[in-house]
Amino acid sequence: MNVINFEDIKLSNDERQKCEIWTRVMGYHRPVSEFNKGKKSEYYERSKCCFTEEKALEGMREELACAAE
Repeated sequence: MNVINFEDIKLSNDERQKCEIWTRVMGYHRPVSEFNKGKKSEYYERSKCCFTEEKALEGMREELACAAE
């Protein structure tokens, strides 16, 4: 059986392939690269914040504390 060590694989910039990002818009999927300038700006602004379980739990604790008062 062949084992691949991914740390040994090195690619030069000309060997790399651009990753295309798709998102769901109005019920269908579209590549972000086809968005107009305004829609791209809006997409990247919205994608700055990421979900983390820790932040979600913190928010729930705050809501429970306010409800208990």
